[in-house]
Amino acid sequence: MKTTLLIMAAGIGSRFGTGIKQLATVDSSNHIIMDYSIHDAIEAGFNKIIFIIRRDIEEEFKSVIGNRIEKTCAENNVEVDYAYQSLSSIPELNETTKERIKDRTKPWGTGQAVLAAKELISTPFAVINADDYYGKEAYKQMHDWLCESHEPTAYAMAGFILKNTLSDNGGVTRGVCKVEDGHTHVTDVVETKNIVKVNGGAEADGKSLDPESFVSMNFWGFPGNPPEFLKVLEDGFVEFFETEVPTNPMKAEYLLPTIIGGMLREGSCTVRALPTNDTWYGMTYKEDVAAVQEAFAELLKEGEYREELFSDL
Repeated sequence: MKTTLLIMAAGIGSRFGTGIKQLATVDSSNHIIMDYSIHDAIEAGFNKIIFIIRRDIEEEFKSVIGNRIEKTCAENNVEVDYAYQSLSSIPELNETTKERIKDRTKPWGTGQAVLAAKELISTPFAVINADDYYGKEAYKQMHDWLCESHEPTAYAMAGFILKNTLSDNGGVTRGVCKVEDGHTHVTDVVETKNIVKVNGGAEADGKSLDPESFVSMNFWGFPGNPPEFLKVLEDGFVEFFETEVPTNPMKAEYLLPTIIGGMLREGSCTVRALPTNDTWYGMTYKEDVAAVQEAFAELLKEGEYREELFSDL
């Protein structure tokens, strides 16, 4: 069955080089986290990959990442395509709103990122962040779920345990989930900022959080040929500009966890948590790099991956 993986990479800086967290190497062969994500996706059975980037980084992205990955994907019969997230790809606005956003430089969030690829998506799809390592189990479960039959408004989420997603070096943002039915049925997703480790647990702005709770790491799955979620996103984007942008023109973001959390509260969708005990790795802070490199060294030592990463596909 055809399945597509969207990789949201528009947040990569416009200048490639040291300091760009998505390009920090994580092993002695100079692979980056995105390499491992693509390896795990191909191994799980995904057969199309769409990179969501910005036009201004296209040349650099392809020279550093895209051309190399395209070759690997071609060898494994995996299609590669590109979508472009743009600040100007927005609904028609009135003159007042146009004036309020004229100095904005930041794109409109992960919901808009997915919309940028809507013309390229004709199969069930999953979406991930470019700079997050999710582990093999998450890709296998998500691919298998996408290959099953589902209602158009039935979605899936890779469910990570909060304590496995925290940084030792500062606060992080997570979509904290409420779940029922044996921890598989998500009833709410709340985008929660500044979550930090405290005394073996976690808290956000002084409020304690259950370290065993499920969180969304922006690894979502949507069924359909084509997925109806794309129309939901499109309609919601118009409403976002009517309700959110006028009151917060410079910072409002159209975010997947917020969108899906709102739909859950309205009862207009269901979300299945696909639980994984794998540890998430990412480089929110530059101090995280050494710990992530150590983690990948251990994965290689344990035989989870080969040094020639794609040689086992």
